[in-house]
Amino acid sequence: MSDTLKTVPLNDVHQQLGAKMVPFAGYNMPVRYSSDLDEHHTVRRAVGMFDVSHMGEFRVRGPQALALIQRVCSNDASKLVPGKAQYSCLPNQTGGVIDDLLVYMLADEDYLLVVNASNIEKDWNWIQQFNTEGADMQNVSDEMSLFAVQGPKAIAALQGLTDTDLSAIPYYSFVQGTFAGAPDVIISATGYTGAGGFELYVPNEHAKQVWDAVMEAGQPHGLKPIGLGARDTLRLEMGYCLYGNDITDETSPLEAGLGWITKFTKDFTNSENLKAEKAAGVERKLVGFLMDGPGIPRSHYPLVNEAGETIGEVTSGTQSPSLSKGVGLGYVQTALAAPGTPIFVQVRGKNLPATVVKLPFVPGTEEA
Repeated sequence: MSDTLKTVPLNDVHQQLGAKMVPFAGYNMPVRYSSDLDEHHTVRRAVGMFDVSHMGEFRVRGPQALALIQRVCSNDASKLVPGKAQYSCLPNQTGGVIDDLLVYMLADEDYLLVVNASNIEKDWNWIQQFNTEGADMQNVSDEMSLFAVQGPKAIAALQGLTDTDLSAIPYYSFVQGTFAGAPDVIISATGYTGAGGFELYVPNEHAKQVWDAVMEAGQPHGLKPIGLGARDTLRLEMGYCLYGNDITDETSPLEAGLGWITKFTKDFTNSENLKAEKAAGVERKLVGFLMDGPGIPRSHYPLVNEAGETIGEVTSGTQSPSLSKGVGLGYVQTALAAPGTPIFVQVRGKNLPATVVKLPFVPGTEEA
């Protein structure tokens, strides 16, 4: 692995906009332009644009494409039709998760897999080892930019840039076409904020043209560039998992609450063991919790019961900008996973009270 940080195609643009750049998943990425709080509220209340071009994209084509995807993914990709996308994960052979991903069906025998930036090489190698029947696989990660335009005013901000009726694209659906004068753009009604909006997959040669057009068109609607800091608080308010924190090589998709994307109507990697785990019931579950008073939970803080015994640990935590309260995700013993259960977060030696709650913490505008 190289120690050199990779850059997204619009790296210079972000620096000109005054972004604070930080290393993330091997890339030099904008973490914020103004403040995390301002950027978070911009997305919840108006509209913001993230450059998430660090994400990985694999094209899988040919007569064997679906069989390969079915073999490695937990969700049932046979349900897809062109123009539809699906959230899924790549189970490993020991009960954990290699990565979570999106599967797009572009056309018959033509799919796009969108994976996390930190796992591009790992995922590619994992899928390739099962590609025994010769599906045509291409890693197109370095050819594609990805912008997430998120927030309740996303349609108003973007509609003038395309002939496609954006309000007619259902959640987890997409169209391919011209956008802001750029050809072959995938306009996808997906995102990881719960605020509504679209993700734009753009060939690199048109990236700046599309970015500039969105910035200009969005200005009357309050659009601002948004960094990774707000992306994390937005996804956490929705209870969405972050790979490396809430789901890992050691966490089962069933423990993580991803049973809805784990379909036993087909065989896939480790499906027999996961099926047995489902039948037996999981011993721990990923839950959301709200701090009862002051205190901000952070990743790896211990979760304890009233007697001070460890019952789990925080996997993600923050001060929720929308609620002005500490919120977190963490794994606890199944007996303590019901909403309303009191638990405690160990913060600098003090056991601070919290309550398990039903996710999401904040109502989203999206419906799966």
